[in-house]
Amino acid sequence: MHTVTVREALGTLEALPFAGLNTLTGGRPLLVVAPHPDDESLGCGGLIAAAHAAGQRVHVLVVSDGCGSHPGSRAYPPDRLRALREQEAIAAVAELGLAADNVSFLGLPDQRVPTSGPVFEDAIAAVVRLAHAIDAGAVAVTWHEDPHCDHRASYAIAHMACSQMPRVRLWAYPVWAWRLPPGDTLLGRPRGVRLDIVPYLAAKRAAIRAHRSQTTDLIADARKTFRLDETMLRLADRPFEVFLEPCP
Repeated sequence: MHTVTVREALGTLEALPFAGLNTLTGGRPLLVVAPHPDDESLGCGGLIAAAHAAGQRVHVLVVSDGCGSHPGSRAYPPDRLRALREQEAIAAVAELGLAADNVSFLGLPDQRVPTSGPVFEDAIAAVVRLAHAIDAGAVAVTWHEDPHCDHRASYAIAHMACSQMPRVRLWAYPVWAWRLPPGDTLLGRPRGVRLDIVPYLAAKRAAIRAHRSQTTDLIADARKTFRLDETMLRLADRPFEVFLEPCP
């Protein structure tokens, strides 16, 4: 398989053909796998809102606890930060139309989601169980080229789960890949589709804002504070979302 530069790959993503909702979901329920609370809104908030509006069931599974975003905070030590980020995720999916019982949390350690071993196998089994429980036609997860270890691990979990479910389609959504250095190389030109999310942009914006710990100075005493910057927010605010086919 030939390589392409990130610049070429991202140009391909921005020019992918548009497809309808049912191309992605097959008209069946959708399971969204998000590495952290907020990835569901950043990467596929429009898809979630569109599927819900069409009467298709959607469930969001958040893989990690998100506690790595503000290490050392006295106001929000890990247990309190974990609870906050779960509350934010529930508020975010509510903006997209989902009830609280349509989001669940694996609670794996942020920045240490495994790609092998018993915990990895348990996570795969959890995705399979959820997909069967909702009769999912598709699973959407972060792209394997996203430059974050938890995003790549979440892709591996979902990929392995879908390999056990031949009737369930796997789609990958980029989040941080849009910020890869343009001169870097990727293996193969990505293939997939874009979804027009113009009717759902307002809901997506509200969902992203619901993640206040990631978009405001709510937590100001951490040793290292994470906050989504304006460039990232602009990238998430485009009138389309990208969904990619699994790599061979």
